Amino acid sequence: MDELDITSVGQFQTLVRYNNPVLVVKHPDKKGAPLTEIEMKRPQTAGALLDSKKETEEILNSILPPRCWEEDSQLWQQSVSSTPATRQDVINLQEMLDTRLQQTQARETGICPVRRELYSQCFDEIIRQVTINCSERGLLLLRIRDEIAMSMEAYETLYCSSVAFGMRKALQAHEEKEMLRDRVKTLELDKEALEEIIADMKLKQEQAERRNAELRASEEKKFTEEITFLKKTNAQLKAQLEGITAPKK
Repeated sequence: MDELDITSVGQFQTLVRYNNPVLVVKHPDKKGAPLTEIEMKRPQTAGALLDSKKETEEILNSILPPRCWEEDSQLWQQSVSSTPATRQDVINLQEMLDTRLQQTQARETGICPVRRELYSQCFDEIIRQVTINCSERGLLLLRIRDEIAMSMEAYETLYCSSVAFGMRKALQAHEEKEMLRDRVKTLELDKEALEEIIADMKLKQEQAERRNAELRASEEKKFTEEITFLKKTNAQLKAQLEGITAPKK
């Protein structure tokens, strides 16, 4: 059975090396009828696989489960290849990875789901190649892959939580900013009102001071004239008194 370097079956396209698709279930008389649960779980029919490869294939299928899809009322299955990889296959894998990165225009730095998916596929292909030669090494790489995936999910969860927290804080800060702006406007209006009151009171104070100054000047003038009159009257009375009391010659 021939094998594919880059499998492209319908919507599937991956760097992992798969066998050619195998038809699992046919519906010649019921075209378009949905598959039953028993049919979906039906195992792949026995082929020309060697018994010596069965254990390796079982491990590969547990690491990279076969892909199943329905097309034209037919169930197709595709399992990963169990053919050992050569040095040239590794070189081709690297070239295909670089080509796919360029074709998908994946970003070289920062967070890029496309780049992450391509490197994940490349890592799965490396696990497949290692597992064929040494299943224990492949299972250890599987643990490493799963641990990396768990860490990435934890980082994504933390990132989403941080973004949500940042958004909440930003909205809260925006609301507080609007409240402070309204408070500033209110205080400015109060300030203007108080300034008008102060200006009015200053005007009244100046008017009162002018009236008091005029009244004081008028009273002082009146008192001065009265004192002058009283002094003049006193002098006249004194002169008359002296004329009366003076001895006659």
